[in-house]
Amino acid sequence: MSTDPRLFLDCPFAPAARLPLSREDTHYVLNVMRRGEGDGVRVFNGRDGEWSARIADAHRKGAILELVAQTRPQSGVPDLWLLFAPVKRQKTDLIVEKATELGVREIHPVTTRRTQSDRIKPERFHILAKEAAEQTERLDLPAIAPIERLERVLDGWDPARLLYYCDEAGDEADAAWGGQAGRAAPMLDVLRADPAGPAALLIGPEGGFSPEERTRLRQLDFVRAVSLGPRILRAETAVIAALALWQAGRGDWA
Repeated sequence: MSTDPRLFLDCPFAPAARLPLSREDTHYVLNVMRRGEGDGVRVFNGRDGEWSARIADAHRKGAILELVAQTRPQSGVPDLWLLFAPVKRQKTDLIVEKATELGVREIHPVTTRRTQSDRIKPERFHILAKEAAEQTERLDLPAIAPIERLERVLDGWDPARLLYYCDEAGDEADAAWGGQAGRAAPMLDVLRADPAGPAALLIGPEGGFSPEERTRLRQLDFVRAVSLGPRILRAETAVIAALALWQAGRGDWA
């Protein structure tokens, strides 16, 4: 595999096209990766596959690349969305980064009754996704949706897309975490019982879903409650675990 630096550039590709780099990408290529004029760079735009390029101008205020040829055709990721309730900034950043690495097609932040924070910066999410895609050989970036209330998302849901929500609670109101009655089935067992097709994962906030949210989710035909095991996971850990299980059972790891 090539050791040339890899960049996402949101512009059309064509042989011999000259593409100016942003100040940030220029700094990365020239200063961090220590490349100069004539050195190779790999680029992708999410539409035209991956291309080889060379540094035609190494000006530090804005380098210019010249495209050479396509090296990989465009390919996509499985049709999987991630819905998650934002947590603290560092953990939310980790969720966006790992969701990109693990092949999520769309990222949908949602607010629930126990969401810790409803302030997100889509431009920051884009930067995190761009960096993760560049380093993991992915050929596209996930779409990032505006934050929206979970109730509204469910109101407009396409039932053809199954929604797996990670629920570690039981139904006993007076017991810690709802006791043992009403616990969801293991995620892999649920996945194996369902047909293949578009899917989404829903991860709640650190405090879990409210009883009202759990009741509504379980009443919807397109929703599947799943368990990630006997331990209560942090939100960011649950995201990584659930995505890994889905990719192994239904995605491009299978």
